[in-house]
Amino acid sequence: MKWFMSHPLALTVLAYVSMAGRGDAGDVRAARVAVVRTPDGGIQPQAAIDEKGTVHLVYFRGEPLGGDLFYSQMEPGSLEFSAPVRVNSQVSSVVAAGTIRGAQIALGGGRIHVAWNGSGKALPKNAAGSTPMLYTRSNSGRTAFEEQRNLMRKTSVLDGGGTVAADADGNVYVAWHGRTEDAPEGEVGRAMFVARSTDHGATFSGEAPAVDQPTGACACCGTRALADGRGDVFVLYRAATASVNRDMILLTSRDRGSHFQAAKLHPWRINMCPMSSASLARSDAGLVAAWETANRVYFSRIDTKVSKLSPPIAPPGSADRKHPAIAINAKGETLLAWAEGTGWQRGGSLAWQSFDREGRPADIKGRVKDGIPVWSLPTVVARLDGSFLIVH
Repeated sequence: MKWFMSHPLALTVLAYVSMAGRGDAGDVRAARVAVVRTPDGGIQPQAAIDEKGTVHLVYFRGEPLGGDLFYSQMEPGSLEFSAPVRVNSQVSSVVAAGTIRGAQIALGGGRIHVAWNGSGKALPKNAAGSTPMLYTRSNSGRTAFEEQRNLMRKTSVLDGGGTVAADADGNVYVAWHGRTEDAPEGEVGRAMFVARSTDHGATFSGEAPAVDQPTGACACCGTRALADGRGDVFVLYRAATASVNRDMILLTSRDRGSHFQAAKLHPWRINMCPMSSASLARSDAGLVAAWETANRVYFSRIDTKVSKLSPPIAPPGSADRKHPAIAINAKGETLLAWAEGTGWQRGGSLAWQSFDREGRPADIKGRVKDGIPVWSLPTVVARLDGSFLIVH
């Protein structure tokens, strides 16, 4: 029997039907939002949707300093999750403390690709005893996962969350920020590194710096990557060029990750690590990026042909906001979800806002008080019918 039918906290669904915008001909497009709890009382859900409309989900369960990952899926038109499958091969090798160090998921070549920061219990350790950057992929039938692997060969001091992206041609990218032995001390000596696979994740190259220029990296901030299937790869991370400069950076590669160009997405002068996360999403309507600056969440549309970004857009309101998750449907309607009031060892509320294809706030919005557990964050996908699914 599926989890949905048996779990006492099975499902909370809030369906909203509203006018999301008008086209030039006056047509009205209705976008719906379903809000679903993570299965089994799990946290840190991360979702992706495939070309058939199946939603693929990974989530964390267990002790925050050493727990496990699970994979589940939701069929098109359903709001039920399948029975979970454990992802990590070494028990308790996943860390959740800090929120941004959890798993990320990517789809490509018929497989599920998952990457995460190892816990203090994960083996093998890196240089100086630092935790590993771990990766695994599903078998071709998506019924089980291979033995996890540490992709860090010459870097150490893993901190903020790593990321993974994949395409249908067999290219898989795992990225994280760390430092080499000869790098300057502190955050200014950190850099973004990328390990690449061209055989669907069977093997990976050694990690290489994404860019030559020294941008540093905010030690306990997360990253996000996306591959668009046309050879383009995008990576979001927070720089640390000085003690007070923690600008959001967008890396773009036009040659399947061989070379990247760095562009400043949004400046932020703050003399501390904000422990922020970021989000990337695409559809036939384009690419969108979301991030946090100064306790607010923003998103921007990215013109991939000319690498041009629209001015940052923030949802109305002034609450303390973190951990944005974004999705865009084929009509260009965008849904931004985020956490409110969360902090170290403190949960908060879930909120969301829709935007029309011009980036204007639309009528779909909502909030679930206490909807974000401790160490958690939301995830969102656009389903093939134009509706949105938030998992929290």
